[in-house]
Amino acid sequence: MTISEATAQDLKILELQLGRVPRGVMGIAYRCNCGAPAVVATKPRLEDGTPFPTMYYLTHPAAVKGCSVLEAGKWMEELNQLLAEDEALRTAYAQAHNHYISSRDAIEEVPEIKDFSAGGMPNRVKCLHAILGHTLAAGQGVNPIGDILVSRLEADGLWKPQECSCLPGQTPADLTA
Repeated sequence: MTISEATAQDLKILELQLGRVPRGVMGIAYRCNCGAPAVVATKPRLEDGTPFPTMYYLTHPAAVKGCSVLEAGKWMEELNQLLAEDEALRTAYAQAHNHYISSRDAIEEVPEIKDFSAGGMPNRVKCLHAILGHTLAAGQGVNPIGDILVSRLEADGLWKPQECSCLPGQTPADLTA
């Protein structure tokens, strides 16, 4: 996993995506094919000292919307049932939880969030946005629930990581013009 520096243009795009000034930006953990930020890497402790456990924050508008659609459809209940029934999946999901924490701790250890990752890991699926952010930043094969999520988003036509859906026909420069 590589976190690239956030440029001034990236920060402008993040502000447009989020509808607010981004906080604690450490860099960009995943980019859309067009180069726009899709997952921001956030510092484990914000500038005001607040612990911030969500290191991989999903910002890509189409991906955020796709996760919201699946959450509204209560798809997480199916994923939680799958976790309850599949020991190998539970083990791999626990490993994803450990990966998340070790990646964050490599930046800064924050005692208040020591054993907390994101998205409900390691025992349940709570937030698809956080799980997708981790999956995109870490790459395929690290978070099994995230890999299932990417497949579902693609199958349902909600979002495809290999296709730019920021603003069709525009570039990152167009987004900040």
